[in-house]
Amino acid sequence: MPLALLALAIGAFGIGTTEFVTSGLLPEVADEFGVSIPTAGYLTTGYALGVVVGAPILAILGSRVPRKRMLMSLMGLFVAGNALSAAAPVFALMLAGRIVASLAHGAFFGIGAIVAAGLVAPQKKAGAIAMMFTGLTVANVVGVPAGTLIGQSAGWRITFFLIAGLGVLAVLGIAALVPEQPRPERSRVSGELAAFRNPQVLLAMAMTVLGFGGVFTMSTYITPMMTDVAGYAPSSVTWLLVLFGLGLVGGNLIGGKYADRALMPMLFTALGGLAIMLALLPFTAHNKLAAAITIPLIGAFGFATVPPLQKRVLDQTADAPTLASAVNIGAFNLGNAMAAWLGGLVISAGFDYTAPNWVGALMAASALLLALLSARLERRTDRGGRVVAAGPSPVAAEPEAVPAGH
Repeated sequence: MPLALLALAIGAFGIGTTEFVTSGLLPEVADEFGVSIPTAGYLTTGYALGVVVGAPILAILGSRVPRKRMLMSLMGLFVAGNALSAAAPVFALMLAGRIVASLAHGAFFGIGAIVAAGLVAPQKKAGAIAMMFTGLTVANVVGVPAGTLIGQSAGWRITFFLIAGLGVLAVLGIAALVPEQPRPERSRVSGELAAFRNPQVLLAMAMTVLGFGGVFTMSTYITPMMTDVAGYAPSSVTWLLVLFGLGLVGGNLIGGKYADRALMPMLFTALGGLAIMLALLPFTAHNKLAAAITIPLIGAFGFATVPPLQKRVLDQTADAPTLASAVNIGAFNLGNAMAAWLGGLVISAGFDYTAPNWVGALMAASALLLALLSARLERRTDRGGRVVAAGPSPVAAEPEAVPAGH
């Protein structure tokens, strides 16, 4: 894999760390600003909304800018947002900093996926996308626990200054390692919007919302589920989260590797496995060992869907992929928010903390049905002679693609 992917992975590591680290630092932030924990929780909500809103807006702007320059600009925005959060004298300014940083999230991963796919041979594109996303998954294993520990011991402002430093490192890495990829001449806003008329693009995004969203029905309520149902001590939840993060890393790499060989079968396997594991957790949650095995498997099957779904969108939007790729990243966050909300409704209705997993299983099963529908429509289209789905990825046809092994 090209060394340029390391620069993209560093940016992804910083983004993944800042996205989730506030959850472990809410008490410290709330105490310093004199706000309640629920109010401090707006730092997470505001970030998620910023991702959804920022992805399409900055992706449209990015369709008119050379991709290397756009990636560096997005990381500059990320640095500014985290520096503002770190130095904020009042809560409102910290929230503003979180929103500024979040605006870069969707567009960075969307454009970064296109750049990563253009760095390698057609048969390695999903693997290249997975390598970039490795930074995001490793952030859950290393960045978030380390950021939480530093914030609790040295102050939460230090954590955000360090995250801003990661952004600076990513900018330097992109400048030095990522080759120039000028904007395709065919890229126009109208072309970017036209991609959404393709039913396969819409089906892929719906799978994104329902598939990985199902994972968040588990992860959002993992602490009360593991302490109240499984009987773990609160201090043990950190290690369970590390296991979950290791599952994310493994699933990402496996999904990228096998999606390059057989994308739709990989997607069927990942979504089916995810639905089964989520359906099993309400039973295995009553046993400590069984729960500790099931949780990383949910992470693995869940993130194994990410590289194939992102590549699926790129394959279907080869002429103008920037907006669709970024919006698909926003779809992950939309699914996460929807899953957490639905899980909360189930608990509020009087069910126990394992019940949200049934919602997640239904979401994953629904995504699997959409994947089967997508494959059937594709086969039907192939027989009609209008589209050829087999063969090299259409992304390889982009004029700015860089040969592998640079």
